[in-house]
Amino acid sequence: MKPTLTKGWRIAGTALLSLTLLLTAACGKDGNGTTANGDAQPGAAAKGDVTLVIGAYSVAKDAFAVLLPAFAKQWKAKTGQTVAFQESYEASGTQARAIAGGFEADVAVLAMESDIGKIEKAGFITNDWRKAGDNGMITRSIAVLGTRKDNPKGIHDWEDLTRKGVKVLYPNPKTSGGAQWDINAMYGAGLKESEARTGKKDPAYAKAFLERIHHNVESLDKSGRASMAAFEYGVGDVIVTYENELLARIKQGVPYEVVVPKSTILIENPAAVVDKNADKHGTRKVADAFVAYLHTKEAQHIFADYGFRPVDPTVMEEVKGNYVNPVDLFDIQYLGGWDYVRKTLYSPRGVWYQVLAGI
Repeated sequence: MKPTLTKGWRIAGTALLSLTLLLTAACGKDGNGTTANGDAQPGAAAKGDVTLVIGAYSVAKDAFAVLLPAFAKQWKAKTGQTVAFQESYEASGTQARAIAGGFEADVAVLAMESDIGKIEKAGFITNDWRKAGDNGMITRSIAVLGTRKDNPKGIHDWEDLTRKGVKVLYPNPKTSGGAQWDINAMYGAGLKESEARTGKKDPAYAKAFLERIHHNVESLDKSGRASMAAFEYGVGDVIVTYENELLARIKQGVPYEVVVPKSTILIENPAAVVDKNADKHGTRKVADAFVAYLHTKEAQHIFADYGFRPVDPTVMEEVKGNYVNPVDLFDIQYLGGWDYVRKTLYSPRGVWYQVLAGI
């Protein structure tokens, strides 16, 4: 039987975290606020002339520990106003549902366009968030494979994930935007392989390819960050994840290997002002400025420090030596765009759920 959930202790932790999301978000993750100088205030709500509530996907947390105080310093110098932050970090799908369900984030920073779309459809985003610059995207990455030091299982491409005895990790696409990018990458690689063999995309071949990989999945964690934590704990032989997740850890001295598949997907991550909440809280001006700041060269360099691929072409040119370019990189449009992907892969009778159910 194929594994469809994490181990028992991980399930319990996930359920508890979901139940407490709205409560913890109201006063920052774990009840912490961040002041203009970046100092954490454990157990206390953030204090300042203005407080900005950030609802972000979990993978962004480390970079935001630097970005938030950097913006606050800049805002203080420009306006004389002290800005504080209340922060919530969750799996992208979970975060999107929370904001659409009433969590009053002023700014949403999520893993994919379709999660911003959920908030938009709920009526909380009313302006064209793509006009903020770079089509609304603040970072890029690619889906890659991470292995232990010296790559003991000899992983070189997606096909190696189908081998007997190889234990694979990636998160659950029901809650994680990162998981959807991972699955899109594997499914798209299957389409690319079928196209190379026959001259046209074969969805049946791509589904079968995805099934073969999923047969070796060890667990499906709630978020990309949770999946990474499980891998660090010693679970699995190879993890399908964002390139930036591995590069950031390698920079910290963790001995992982990054394997860039021949065919993989370009990941794009958006940020948007949540208009209804920003207007309600009187934070429109600072919320707009913060999202604009995420597109600046200063912010793009900070993102690059944490392994993300900058959307700013000048910054990307400066740091391009830090990244390996896949032989055959494709984007979401190769799969038909997000609307088609949601319907084809992630609807109740879609490809992913057929794979999960073994049908």
